[in-house]
Amino acid sequence: MINWDDPLTPISQPASEAPRPEANPALEQMTQQPAAAQAAPMVDMRPVNPDDKRVINGMTDINQLAPFKYPWAWEYFLNANRNHWTPLDINMAQDVHDYGHKLTLEERHVYENVLSYLTTSDILAMRNIGLAVMEKMSAPELQIYQARQVYEESLHTRTYQHCIETLGLDQGEIYNRYRVVPQINGKIQIANRRLDSILRADIDLTDRDELHNFLMAYIFFAGVFEGCWFYNGFSPVFALQRRGLMKGTAEQFQYIMRDEVMHASFGLRVAKHIMREEDIRPDPKAIAEMWEECDAAELAYTGYILRDPILGYSKEDHIGQYRFIANRRARTLGLDEPYPGQEPTLAWLDEQANLRKEKNFFETRVTEYQAGGLKWE
Repeated sequence: MINWDDPLTPISQPASEAPRPEANPALEQMTQQPAAAQAAPMVDMRPVNPDDKRVINGMTDINQLAPFKYPWAWEYFLNANRNHWTPLDINMAQDVHDYGHKLTLEERHVYENVLSYLTTSDILAMRNIGLAVMEKMSAPELQIYQARQVYEESLHTRTYQHCIETLGLDQGEIYNRYRVVPQINGKIQIANRRLDSILRADIDLTDRDELHNFLMAYIFFAGVFEGCWFYNGFSPVFALQRRGLMKGTAEQFQYIMRDEVMHASFGLRVAKHIMREEDIRPDPKAIAEMWEECDAAELAYTGYILRDPILGYSKEDHIGQYRFIANRRARTLGLDEPYPGQEPTLAWLDEQANLRKEKNFFETRVTEYQAGGLKWE
């Protein structure tokens, strides 16, 4: 028998010798009442019709998973589980040697500041999905994948910490850079403002202004934060990997990038469903201002981490690829391209980041995804 006040301490008195509780007439009277009088009234006993489900503002039972209205969301969850990994799977012994003996001062500057930005960004992504977005979804199949996404963002944070610890970097210095380096802080503050605007208990998504603000925040996090800033953010380390440097870190970033591509794809798909179901479109002026602000922040960040170019990678390469990817994300949402005519400046990025070296892995048509299939819209 368990002592519920202290489960680790055995009960000294055997259950057979425990004193009987005193009679309680009021309790006995309650227990003798008819069952119908004690039962709470059921509000709605009708079966759930999946056609009645909505991404947000739905009125169906959030606790009933199936039948699915969004079976693609369940497929995202299954694929994510098939692709489980941990940073301990990757050997970083060569990275320790590379960092200590092969990287130039300029390359160390790039590596450390990329790591500093990513450590903070994945925590922001975790808080956005876990605290601001999930509870507003009204279909459980969406929430279930988002719960997996929260775990993956936490795993990514663990990965950066694993790199920091393995290389013996100063944790306080790396983690505080986003607070003391304006060019890193600028990107973080844009994300913080978007998150704070929807991380509120009083938000009412039946209000058109509130709904538009939520849609804009969702588009930012899926289309820019994860779809562009994360996607393009690993490429400086991939440039080192192409020269045989920091290959353990780069392999871990490949796994993270694979996860982030799924997060962005899922988020953009959810945003499109919200636009259809709620009959709403993002204001073109608000979208243009978003791209303008994010581009300025990316320019400042790139100018800082690549103030001195490294072999095989420059700030022009980084910005050009960012703008090329931004056009793709806009097209996915059915929006105008923010940078018409921008060509890719890192033609190797898709293949470099692809663990299986399969064509189109990261973009609009994914046919093979590690152990499972995934189709993008």
